[in-house]
Amino acid sequence: MTYGRELTRGEIKDIWTIDRSELIEAVYHLEGDRLVLKPERFDMRGWPPGEAAASTRLLEDCHDHGGWFYGLFVDDRLIGVAVLEARFIGQSHDQLQLMFLHVGNGHRDQGLGRRLFDLAAGEASRRGARRLYISATPSQHTIGFYLGLGCTVMAEPDPDLFALEPEDIHLEYDIEPGDYTGAAIDQEPRVVYNPH
Repeated sequence: MTYGRELTRGEIKDIWTIDRSELIEAVYHLEGDRLVLKPERFDMRGWPPGEAAASTRLLEDCHDHGGWFYGLFVDDRLIGVAVLEARFIGQSHDQLQLMFLHVGNGHRDQGLGRRLFDLAAGEASRRGARRLYISATPSQHTIGFYLGLGCTVMAEPDPDLFALEPEDIHLEYDIEPGDYTGAAIDQEPRVVYNPH
């Protein structure tokens, strides 16, 4: 059975046990204001060298100032995670960054990523955010996932976040207040999306 709960600071290191492997055969590029899909093949096996150490420091800082961490488990093994930054960004200071969302190989395409996204959007709404900011890996599968949820390409990405990940596709998602019930991961969430 898959279940979910908030993660403790000490469990951040367990994120790197999630099976990241994926065969990527096409990648999106932003050309002007258009997303263009191009064939590019990457056989992703594990996390890039040094990413765990560098990202753990960033995630611990996020946790220390009130970030939200939610994990999915199967038999006490972490198989998915969502992380919501606590610091508001954007010209109107109404955005929270979905800092991390990942579901491990073998558990994708089962609706778990959408559940994590829904829970993160609900938490962002409770904290007063009007939009989510997502810096997404440009793979066809990842961008297709976010576009399918109603995310749109940002006209003006956050300059600091863009500088950190210029090859990512920077997206935003409009949160409709009151649409999220905060259902647990093993329950069916009632979510209404605002189509773009």
